[in-house]
Amino acid sequence: MVCVLLAEGFEEVEALTPADLLRRAGVEVQLVGVTGNPVRGAHGIAICTDCTIDEANVANADMIVLPGGMPGTKHLYADARVTAAVQAQYERGKYVAAICAAPSVVLGGMGLLHAKKATCYPGMEQGMTGAIPVAQNCVVDGNIITGRGVGGALDFSCALVAALCGEDKAREVAEAVVHHVGK
Repeated sequence: MVCVLLAEGFEEVEALTPADLLRRAGVEVQLVGVTGNPVRGAHGIAICTDCTIDEANVANADMIVLPGGMPGTKHLYADARVTAAVQAQYERGKYVAAICAAPSVVLGGMGLLHAKKATCYPGMEQGMTGAIPVAQNCVVDGNIITGRGVGGALDFSCALVAALCGEDKAREVAEAVVHHVGK
């Protein structure tokens, strides 16, 4: 099961694209409201979540996804329930995925990127304390998966599918949504 954590001001594409592609791959996904339900994105789109963070079984998730967006990313980092869940997930060796500002603000702020290759929204690399910055749409280093931003949301989402379901399923899902087909 995957928990996509949504805080007021999240980037809609970076939250819903991973949720959509993971569900297409047959993965159970919960949209988890950190700041209430519904949660309004950075561009005014209100999303009804599946549950709140207090109701979610985040401790048993196979992956936690942290979308970017402002001020959503700052709200995620400021919430002790979020940082505790992310820390526990990381320590258990389970996947933590973050895109756009979230690798810098949340993972970098928590010190989880030390000596790890990672990417984030261009210009925010200084917040990825101890990381080895890579200018790619998606970077996987162990149990940390990072994405650059909205433009790379499909690459990021396919990497999440590959991590949980394998490369063949990721290719199948990518082809189904015509991602990189017939370049």
